[in-house]
Amino acid sequence: MTRTTPARPLDITAHFPELAPLARTAVRLHPRAGAPAVTDSSLGGPLLWPAGEPWPTCPEHAGPWHRGTAPEDVRLGRRVLRAAWARHREGDAELLTEEERAVVDRGRARVRISVDGPLPLIPALQLRAADVPELPRPAGTDLLQVLWCPFAHDPDHLPRVELRWRDSAGIGTPLAAPPRPAVIGDDGYLPEPCVLHPETVTEYPAPHELPEELADRIEAWEEEREEEEGEEGVDGVDGVEVCYQFDLAVAPGSKLGGHAPWSFSDPFPMACAECGAGVRPLLTFDGAEWDGGSGSWRPLQDAAYTGLHFLGPALESALNFGRGYAMQLYACEDSCDHPFVQNMQ
Repeated sequence: MTRTTPARPLDITAHFPELAPLARTAVRLHPRAGAPAVTDSSLGGPLLWPAGEPWPTCPEHAGPWHRGTAPEDVRLGRRVLRAAWARHREGDAELLTEEERAVVDRGRARVRISVDGPLPLIPALQLRAADVPELPRPAGTDLLQVLWCPFAHDPDHLPRVELRWRDSAGIGTPLAAPPRPAVIGDDGYLPEPCVLHPETVTEYPAPHELPEELADRIEAWEEEREEEEGEEGVDGVDGVEVCYQFDLAVAPGSKLGGHAPWSFSDPFPMACAECGAGVRPLLTFDGAEWDGGSGSWRPLQDAAYTGLHFLGPALESALNFGRGYAMQLYACEDSCDHPFVQNMQ
């Protein structure tokens, strides 16, 4: 099923024309639980990997053991908990039986687990240019693959990430059974296999990135709308209640391109480590597509969902970078072959 973002509540450029040249295209990926094949674009699904190419590993996580959780215990605990919440909504007073709680607890416990050699990275994302034509890529490639180590790494306490750009026609025989890590450090770094439903949307900069004078005028405009709503009993001057930051600026969720989702920190300078050029958002990994503030971005096809937000369709990927934050990868503006920059917001 496709996913369609509702039209924005209003055309913000009609009120602030200077925002028009700041608009960017983003591709919302809309991951939903499924069974993607190696030839599909996916989040957390299998990768189209050449059989003769070594699978990447994390040199910082070798044997003989690590403290963490077995991936199969994490996935089983998720299935049990999801089924229990569904049963609970149907009127069952108890959420978990004692046996189910033991399974869920085992999927959250951190124990010593033996490791034989360097830890294999886990598949995080695969994007085909055929599915996402907006994908910026090096010449001669049509496939982007993202892998990471499921442990937090210094200095940013995020997974250690690797990218692979490929020509899918030249892969030849694909790897049938890639190695899997015996242990993960954080269950939020283990995505569930998801199919993607790419959708192009238009974004504007977060208030943090706007010129101060423009940001102040937008804030004053919002306050004026709130006052008129209170006086006239209507939702703003256009009959619509709108917040620039949550409804018009940066789309939530996992996506390609667009603007940086600055949240808990102000923007800071970032540049390519190889050539010094500027960088732009390449990928955002986020475990949710809407919350209480950004509900207007909820796809039309999910409008009927009335359950608990943290069990909703937007969270089926199970990604979680802590406290509801998102992880971004920024690409060099001059070359996709240069090292990326990693950040969390």
